[in-house]
Amino acid sequence: MATATAFDRLNPAQRAAARSGAGALLIIAGAGTGKTNTLAHRVAHLVLEGVNPERILLLTFTRRAAVEMTRRAQRIVGEVLKEVRLPWSGTFHSVANRLIRHYAARLGLDENFSVLDRGDAADLMDLVRHERGLSSSEKRFPRKDTCLAIYSHRVNTQAPLAGTLREVFPWCAEWEEELTGLYRAYVERKLSNQALDYDDLLLYWHAMMADDGLARAIGAQFDRILVDEYQDTNALQAQILLRLRPSGEGVTVVGDDAQSIYSFRAATVENILGFPAQYTPGAQVVTLEENFRSTQGILDAANALIGQGERQYRKTLQAKRGPGERPKYVTLLDDRGQAEYVVTRVLETRERGVALRRQAVLFRSSHHSDVLELELVRRNIPYVKYGGLKFLEAAHVKDLLAVLRWADNPKNRVAAFRALQLQQGIGPGIAARIFEQFEAQAFSWMSLKTHLPEFDALMAALGAPEPPWAGQVARVREWYEPHLERLYEAAQVRAGDLLQLERIAQQFATRERYLTELALDPPQAAGDRAGTPLLDEDYLVLSTIHSAKGQEWDAVHLLNVADGNFPSEFSTGKPEQVEEERRLLYVAMTRAKNELHLLAPLKYYVTQQSRMGDRHVYGAKSRFLTRKVMACLEEVVWPEGEGALSGPVQDASQVNVADKLRGMWA
Repeated sequence: MATATAFDRLNPAQRAAARSGAGALLIIAGAGTGKTNTLAHRVAHLVLEGVNPERILLLTFTRRAAVEMTRRAQRIVGEVLKEVRLPWSGTFHSVANRLIRHYAARLGLDENFSVLDRGDAADLMDLVRHERGLSSSEKRFPRKDTCLAIYSHRVNTQAPLAGTLREVFPWCAEWEEELTGLYRAYVERKLSNQALDYDDLLLYWHAMMADDGLARAIGAQFDRILVDEYQDTNALQAQILLRLRPSGEGVTVVGDDAQSIYSFRAATVENILGFPAQYTPGAQVVTLEENFRSTQGILDAANALIGQGERQYRKTLQAKRGPGERPKYVTLLDDRGQAEYVVTRVLETRERGVALRRQAVLFRSSHHSDVLELELVRRNIPYVKYGGLKFLEAAHVKDLLAVLRWADNPKNRVAAFRALQLQQGIGPGIAARIFEQFEAQAFSWMSLKTHLPEFDALMAALGAPEPPWAGQVARVREWYEPHLERLYEAAQVRAGDLLQLERIAQQFATRERYLTELALDPPQAAGDRAGTPLLDEDYLVLSTIHSAKGQEWDAVHLLNVADGNFPSEFSTGKPEQVEEERRLLYVAMTRAKNELHLLAPLKYYVTQQSRMGDRHVYGAKSRFLTRKVMACLEEVVWPEGEGALSGPVQDASQVNVADKLRGMWA
């Protein structure tokens, strides 16, 4: 039978996890051990055992992960069941959005509330900040993005504001009282606008689960609950899961405590470490240790590194692919030498048949690759660097979506102000008066009077009761194109992004789903931010370690492996942060399949000096590279020797410099 063959291909630990019983289950999936494949087999097993797929809740951290899980489960059971639909497969935030809309009346919300993306939420925060006089205070008050980050961290950790300020934003601690007032006003403004920001989705779901009746009703919709990447959950998400199923019956979570590296997003490793003990009886724990990605030489070093950590699920990764070479620990003079080493080795590896895009350079912080990027340009080596602005942060994309968001929720003041000010001659003051008149007329689109007939007609058509969704993005795009040419340079390039928005719209049945999904899971690049198109079919990958999680390459170079970077100088004051820094280095090392180079410059040049300045400090060896870890590495000094002067010495007579020196002081 095809399904039997599919499960037979799993190793014993994977098979045990996939076929476990109905009790609470924790799958500790070490790096490269086939986590996604195991979870997909778990879903397939449940379906084959008779669980209704429509009563399976699968929570992931990206929409793509949910789609991939569904696709794999479909393939496994495809010869037994013609179709497997998992309608409740999605991210925490997208599932929260669906539940909140279903129970909107009980929550005091309109069913057509708006979901603010990060940019719109920051703009609304800035508006309230300005209204409260905080933008003109005598002392420097935190900017809008910092205010939103503080708010988000406090919401997701459920910690007091004072604790968030003390632990994460100490430079803002003096503003605790003012920030409290700002956030109170920000919440009131969202409520009046019938708008929820990204964090509110979890907050509302969490509040729903605090109501016994709602918690039972929502929990009763699902027979099985599965959570991917559980080590990345925050306090709200863990509490939601516990209230969904207090007994733990039918709950499966998958993750790796050794890859918990997102505390700056309020994720906490304590969720996965404490998972088994929160149920009675405790959850079953299955550990996956057979690694399909890396060679054993790389895994030996990674095992030695992570094994010296404190609280953890102990595991020893074993390579399926054989021994391989030991990773190299390379001592270099400075960042210039580091760049030259990387370029030299990358080109050598390419000559051995490993394409550039199968090689990566990873770093702790984005600016660490600056010198390397200059060398790559000089040597004509194409590269891509992961990080930077997302698609929805591009101004022209925000413009078009603002029109649709205002049509979807007439009370959305942020979207309204942006849409109105796209017109020539309408500034903030006029926009405010237009919106106030619109509000006074109970948000009736027929009462909107901008004295711009084309725009008024557009909004009346979009805002009509149940207008057909097909063609709405095209209509807004056609209206907006003359404004695009007036407002921005490179209008032709930006117009391509608007066409992309139109194509994306065809994947969604309603405007609400389209706008919400774009806010929760946006595309990653925009035309006006992409730079010069690559003229080569191949390119080297540059990435921060946080962006590289979940990826793999044949060869990996890790920059600046020294104390101050691993661990970061900003994390050395707290043991739990040092442990997360250890996990960050572990994640970087386990991205490599065949080759791993840990680069340790001796000199780090001091910033804020002239370009040719030579003030520097010496890098200290990373405290994580203990004798046990170093025993797994091959130590290399590069370059191997300084160049020697060529040619023999023709005249061996002595030059008396000493007398000349004495003569200066005679």
